[in-house]
Amino acid sequence: MTALRNLQRHLAGIIPGARLEPTVLPGCPEICLYLLNADYPQEALAASTVQRVMDNPLYWTFCWASGQVLGAHLLRHPERVADRRVLDFGCGSGVVSIAAALAGAGEVIACDHDPFALAVTERNAALNGVRVQLASDFDSLAGPIELITAADVLYDRENLPWLTRFLRRADEVLVADSRLQSFNYPAYSEIARQVSLTVPDLDESPEFREVRVYLSH
Repeated sequence: MTALRNLQRHLAGIIPGARLEPTVLPGCPEICLYLLNADYPQEALAASTVQRVMDNPLYWTFCWASGQVLGAHLLRHPERVADRRVLDFGCGSGVVSIAAALAGAGEVIACDHDPFALAVTERNAALNGVRVQLASDFDSLAGPIELITAADVLYDRENLPWLTRFLRRADEVLVADSRLQSFNYPAYSEIARQVSLTVPDLDESPEFREVRVYLSH
């Protein structure tokens, strides 16, 4: 549990009083993740704490709405991943990677540039009794990829070119997003829509709770 203690120490060093705790996902109860405690400090943070958060984004301590929806989608439709080599891009807390493994993927590669995201994904995979491979560099991955999954990576419009890069790298791409209100990419079609929430709940506006799932064709 040394890795988990290191994650706990890192988190508490950024936000005093914050910790990771096992959390069953309300929209995907088959999966339990180490996430930021639901009663995390919500009072006004000191300027020094705000700066630490800005310097050390803690997105890996949440299960974002789109990740929860995409994970549940894979568990309901295991044929999308069965026996396939799956790359989960921007894995964050690891929810989609774990769902793919539970749904019967032949191999799952969790990819993220943040070493803390990879570390928590590894611990969350172990918590759910599965194993995933870890990768920090998308471009260095060797061998064919049969499916790329990506949830909550389009919050920054500068990330949109990834939609084209995914198509060049994998046989099929599955994307979930709640931030992009206008999705105009003919190579993708919407296949599902679901209202969800981020865990722990950030009380986001309704527009960010409606998750759309897109499949390449």
